[in-house]
Amino acid sequence: MYSLTVVDHIMVAHSFRGAEFGPAQRLHGATFVVEAEFRAATIDHLHLLIDIGLAKDELRKILAAMDYRNLDAEPEFAGKNTTTEYLAFHIHGLLAAACRDGRMGPGAGQVHGIKVLLRESHIAWAAFEGPVA
Repeated sequence: MYSLTVVDHIMVAHSFRGAEFGPAQRLHGATFVVEAEFRAATIDHLHLLIDIGLAKDELRKILAAMDYRNLDAEPEFAGKNTTTEYLAFHIHGLLAAACRDGRMGPGAGQVHGIKVLLRESHIAWAAFEGPVA
């Protein structure tokens, strides 16, 4: 199994609904280091899993839509608690679509799984891992 990981970060503001969240129900900021790991059983004739430059660019485009934003005010997150787990799931879906649509080059067609990990701090993180299809 081969894997290739690219990393970026975002800073967001958000709040959560539900007494379970305690003080996080109030608007607060979060900084996430975002790791996107692409997995494939094979590499191509150039010995590449996926074009690292295109993967970095696509991750940046996805994150730019959230960076320095209040996620509570973004229509795509209306009615959702933008927890670390949910954001990992959301980013995974967008990266998987980019692979399927060919936005990350021909090598993306061999990617069968993506793991998106968001590090909220040095002691807490969450991830979502799933297929591209």
